Amino acid sequence: MTDTLFSSLFLAVLVATAAFKLWLGYRHQKHVAQHRSEVPREFAQQISLGAHHKAADYTLARLGLGRIDLLINAAWVLILTLGGGLQWLHTTWAGVFTEGSLLHGTAFLASIGVLGALIDLPLTLYRTFVTEARFGFNKITPALFIADTAKSTALAALIGLPVVAAVLWLMTAMGAHWWWAVWLFWLGFNLLVLLVWPTFIAPLFNRFTPLEDERMRGRIDALLARCGFRSNGLFVMDGSRRSAHGNAYFTGFGQSKRIVFFDTLLNTLEPIEVEAVLAHELGHFKHRHVTKRLVLMSAMMLGLLWLLSALIAAPWFFAGLGVTAQSTAMALALFMIALPVFSFPFSPLMSAWSRKHEFEADRYATQQSSGEALVSALVKLYRDNASTLTPDPLYSRIYDSHPPASIRIAHLQGKTL
Repeated sequence: MTDTLFSSLFLAVLVATAAFKLWLGYRHQKHVAQHRSEVPREFAQQISLGAHHKAADYTLARLGLGRIDLLINAAWVLILTLGGGLQWLHTTWAGVFTEGSLLHGTAFLASIGVLGALIDLPLTLYRTFVTEARFGFNKITPALFIADTAKSTALAALIGLPVVAAVLWLMTAMGAHWWWAVWLFWLGFNLLVLLVWPTFIAPLFNRFTPLEDERMRGRIDALLARCGFRSNGLFVMDGSRRSAHGNAYFTGFGQSKRIVFFDTLLNTLEPIEVEAVLAHELGHFKHRHVTKRLVLMSAMMLGLLWLLSALIAAPWFFAGLGVTAQSTAMALALFMIALPVFSFPFSPLMSAWSRKHEFEADRYATQQSSGEALVSALVKLYRDNASTLTPDPLYSRIYDSHPPASIRIAHLQGKTL
């Protein structure tokens, strides 16, 4: 591989991927707009035409922002690589710290992250305070947004900087097989985050209170007993402080596992519907979906680290992406930037695997709770979250981690589409 050939390949894949994503977005936009005037027959009794219009308009607004985000990110990738941005940052930090040192590499990588966050900030503000507010979803105040941003930045500095420094040190100190050491460190760090997140990090952003509704607790405890699931508690999160969207999730592992309900979810659904939604989440636990995904991600990470270890020794990898410095930190930066460009073809496979897991969890929920209640809950969530009922089939197949509403409901009702 020559540097010129790799530059051409990188640019071609970047442009082709961006063009394909734009085309998919326009397909999705056209399909949603064409079906805006009529609620799908299977939902006509539960979802009003006004709610259907809102979902379509919300989807179209998000697609418009997505196109802008896509073009900005593509331009940013080109500026950093072939535009010389990474080389400039690397040289600039060499005037502050010794080039190739741990401090130099950490500062270099951190500055890329800071600049990327600053570039994303205007669109994030618009999405939060204009788009989400326009459709009645945003509840966060400017003061709370600033507080969240400050906390996130502090956590990134306190946790992220030492992690980056540790990875760079391992890549330098562990010899030719450093990728094994970095992989083990990555595994340990992720397990530690799973352990400490529920009790130490998440409470920095939200308030978690024990579920007090005794009737609801009794129903959920009975479900947990049937499913053989032990948790460290049932909690309600004040999600309504930031958004009107509702959800429920598991967090932690081992003795730190806990079940969390958004307060917006509990305010929307009946107890039997909450039980059915939780039974679906327990289906993921029963089928070991989280474990399977962790195993797959761990295997993929090991393979990617091995690939990076080979690319570090390839001059064309650096020159082909517009840089002359061949430091460890530069190799890591280039790899993180180039990987998403070349990995898009795997998105449909991951989406299909995720949708398979959703069907399995739905099937489990119908066995342990009420399929009818799960259908009712999902329809309410589609309505209240303004989720489109008419996605473009190809767009959905490539991007969506959950089955389209009509197909999912049909499966739950024992029908096929």
